[in-house]
Amino acid sequence: MNGIRYNAVTHVGRVRKINEDAILALPDLGVWVVADGMGGHAAGDFASQTVVEAVAGLSADLGPADRMRGLRDAINGAHATILEEAARHGGVTIGAAVVALMLADGHFVAFWAGDSRLYLLRDGAIKMLTTDHSVVAEFVKSGQMTWDEAEFHPQSNAITQAVGVGDAPGLEKIRGETRPGDRFLLCSDGLNKHAGFETLRAALQDTPIETVTDRLLQIALDGGGKDNVSIIVVDVP
Repeated sequence: MNGIRYNAVTHVGRVRKINEDAILALPDLGVWVVADGMGGHAAGDFASQTVVEAVAGLSADLGPADRMRGLRDAINGAHATILEEAARHGGVTIGAAVVALMLADGHFVAFWAGDSRLYLLRDGAIKMLTTDHSVVAEFVKSGQMTWDEAEFHPQSNAITQAVGVGDAPGLEKIRGETRPGDRFLLCSDGLNKHAGFETLRAALQDTPIETVTDRLLQIALDGGGKDNVSIIVVDVP
């Protein structure tokens, strides 16, 4: 991908003993993934690693349309693999919230399930492109609270869809055109639990690509770092 620049980091945080998140950057294919595993030690990291390993198998020879389908199929394939692993452990719940971004030919497409997010900073304004699959998301949609307020709700961690849980991962898709100067942020909820929209906007607006993920990570850690934190920032030239 000519001119595309990115930075990525994943961190265990200040409280957890193991990092159940996984991240993947395939800049030559224009693909980036954040997966936030759930299910406890060995299970959560199995789920997130299964997702990124499936996507890492994407062929470099695919055109944009086939690459988009391949990305979706890889996540669906990971869903089946995780279900099989859960069955081997007696039907326990193992899964991963996932957000995946693909850039090609002046366009973006994203797939997601759960509460990992994709934001876009454009012309100084920030927009959340994904919508959490969560209990509190319904409160936001109905106008009872904002996304920032929802972070403090007692059920803020309760997600309703995930890769590896249920009959299908329930992947949603969003697509659109990119513009020069666009900056995309993919993250697990370990970041947005400690950084509201204005905090994210300011950090993304003011920080060069070389240090932006370090700055965002520090915000999460300074806020308590209660969860694993995964962050990918991608700049459109």
